[in-house]
This record gives sequence, structure tokens and C-alpha cells, in this order.
Amino acid sequence: MLIILLILAVALIVISTTKFKLHPFLALLFVALLFGLTAGVPLPKLIESINEGFGKTLGSIGLVIIIGVMIGAFLENTGGAVRLANGVLKLIGKKRVPEAMSLVGWLISIPVFGDSGFVILNSLNKALTKKAGLSLTVTTVCLATGLMATHTMVPPTPGPIATAAIVGADLGLVIAFGAVISLIALIPPIIFAKTYASKTWLDPAPDLGEGEFDKKLAVAPGFFHSIIPVLIPLLLIVLKSFNDLYSIIGEGGLKSGLDFVGTPIIALIIGLLIAFTLPKKLERDMLSTQGWVGKALLDSASIVMITGAGGVFGKVLQNAGLGDMIAPLLADYPMGIFLPFLISAALKTAQGSSTVAMITTASIITPLIPELGLDTEVSKALAVLAIGAGSAVVSHVSDSFFWLVTQMTGMTISMGYRIHAVATGILGVSCFILIYIAQMIWG
Repeated sequence: MLIILLILAVALIVISTTKFKLHPFLALLFVALLFGLTAGVPLPKLIESINEGFGKTLGSIGLVIIIGVMIGAFLENTGGAVRLANGVLKLIGKKRVPEAMSLVGWLISIPVFGDSGFVILNSLNKALTKKAGLSLTVTTVCLATGLMATHTMVPPTPGPIATAAIVGADLGLVIAFGAVISLIALIPPIIFAKTYASKTWLDPAPDLGEGEFDKKLAVAPGFFHSIIPVLIPLLLIVLKSFNDLYSIIGEGGLKSGLDFVGTPIIALIIGLLIAFTLPKKLERDMLSTQGWVGKALLDSASIVMITGAGGVFGKVLQNAGLGDMIAPLLADYPMGIFLPFLISAALKTAQGSSTVAMITTASIITPLIPELGLDTEVSKALAVLAIGAGSAVVSHVSDSFFWLVTQMTGMTISMGYRIHAVATGILGVSCFILIYIAQMIWG
């Protein structure tokens, strides 16, 4: 009965968010409450589940999401994101525009939302594509999949952060594995772009030439200055995680210091303080409710609330005894790392939002982690990445990113399905294959 209720609950989340346009926060909260009532969770326990699920989830990750979005806002508004893009182009070379745009997207989407990253880089992509004499379909596939790779798999992007918090995975391990796996997984989409997408001609017709790009570049901070607000927090978090596992620096004051600065919230605060140095002059308006910080808070509020509601849903499922119910079935049909990927992919394809797919899947999977054999630190990190990989499969009409890509490039809906949707499917499957290999070696 609990399994049937779970299937109905997931279906209700999908239908309410897609057909009836209900905000995912309300959908997750109402469905969690309805599931608890119909599953027979005692009322005091249900109230406790709601409070604990919301409070504990946001207590561990809410500030991390908000500060991560703030860092992205400073990079976007100061031109730091454009500087990073230009630096990658210099490194890769303009003759290899597809590879360059893929790497640009991969880098930019670590601190900046995938949708925002596409808006920022679309004009540059068009200009370089025109200059290289390529079809816009080729570079758009590379840019979009590069953005989606880190958007779904590398913190401090909110989706992977929230998923790691719900699952209870080590953030440093998620970053380390996610960065390597997502980067390698871009190779198949690049091949797809060059061999298949290139056969469909789409004129770039850039609306922003390199002249305006150069204007933005002229006032942007330097490459090293632009990358350190992102790089320093990631390095600190990863170093702490690996030291916890392997005791690289032993005990004592040095370890205590690393434990402090490597905690995600402190590491990101350090990154934010560095980001404050990106503008040529830090002005009060930038930090006001109407400025960059105020807008970043508004942008992050929705993600924070959805994450909290996802925590409620997961806690209700846990207290309903779902793990004990499903354990015998999983013993007969061991799916391991496949299950989080498949659930996330189904949710992503059905309702469109990668973040909602990740948070909902994490809520479903968390009570089942021991039964799935994913209870080591590495396995939990890889489970988070499997959820992220599934949340890339596939981007189509239910996904706002699909409409952003097609409308800003002039793709028809048919082209969007044949090119963009297929490319995101290839990306997600490629990521999962690498995750499965990693699980066999290190899990």
C-alpha cells in the first residue's frame, strides 16, 4: 500500500506542477501532508516530520544556497562571468569553438544558474559561431550541455547542494567526483554536436557583436580575480573532505583550522567576501535590498523553500516506514545506483525542473540508502551524482531551459527535440555510465 501511495504521490507532484502550474513548494508540502495522512502516520509524528524535515534541511543548507547565489550575482554583474568565458576561449582557442563553449558553459554554471549562464553567453556564442562559419546548432548543444553538466552535478549550484544535504552526503566528495565526471561526460555531447547537429544549419545572426563583448570585457575584473571567489571555496571544502577521510594533515591546530574554513558555509562566506572585491568600487547600492544582494536573495528564496519542502516530503516518507517496506523488494531486485538515476530521470522528463527532480528523488531515496547498498561516504556522494545525472534526462517542452535555448537561438520545436533534447539525454546517460564505473571501483 505504501508503494502505491508513493507512486500516486509522485504522480500528483508532477501533475500539479505541470498541468495546474502549482508552485513546487506547495506541491511538495501538500503531497507530503496528504501522504502522511493516508499512510497512517500518527498526527503528532506527522507534525514532527514537517517541522523537523523543513528545519533540519534548511538549517544545514539554506545559507549555503543563498551565499552561492550571491557569489554568482557578483560574477554576473561585474562582468566576471564574461572574463571567465574569454579566458577559456583563449586557453582552448577560437578555432575549437564547440569545445570552448562546452568548457565555458561547464565553468560558468558552477556559480551561476544554468538559465542565467545561457542568457549571459548566448550573444558571445552567436558571434564566435558566425566567425567560425559553423551552424549555431553545434555550439548551442555544446554550451547548453556544458551549463547543464555542472548545474546538475557540481555544488555550489543549489540543486546538487540540496540533494547532498537531504541524502546526507559529504559535499567535498560530491564536488570532487562531480567535477571530474561532468567534465569527461561532455565528450559524447560534443561528438553528437559535430556529427549530427552540424547537419542542421542554423544561422547565428548575432545580435551582440564582439565589439560590445569587448566593452564588457574592458570593465571586467581579471581572470584570476574572477575565478578565485569560486575556486577558493571549492578547494577548501574538498580539502576538508579528503582530510576527514584520509587524515592528510593529522591532528592539531592545522586540522582545526581546515575543519573551520572547509565547512561549506564558512568556505562560501570567504568566497563571498572575495566576490565583494570584484567591482572596481563596492557601493552601498550593490548590497541593498534593491541591489545585487537583494535580487540574489529573491532569486534564491524559491530554491530554498523548495529544498525545505523536499526535506518535509523525505521525512514523512521516512517516518511512514517506507524504507522497511521496500527493503525486502530491493533484496530480490537489487538496483543499487540505478534507482536514484531512473527516478530522477522520470521526474525530470515528466515535470521539467532539474532542481525539483533532484530534491524529490533525494527525498524518496534517502530512507532506502542502506537497502540500496549506498551507505558508504563515497557511495552516498555517487548517489547524489546519479540523481543529478538523471535530472538532465531529458530537457524538452516541460523545461524552461528548453524554451530559453530554442527561443534565443531560433530553433523550431522540432529542432529542439531532435537536437537539444537528445543532447541532454546523451549527457545524462554519459554521466551515469561514469558514475556506475566509479561506484564499481570506489563504492
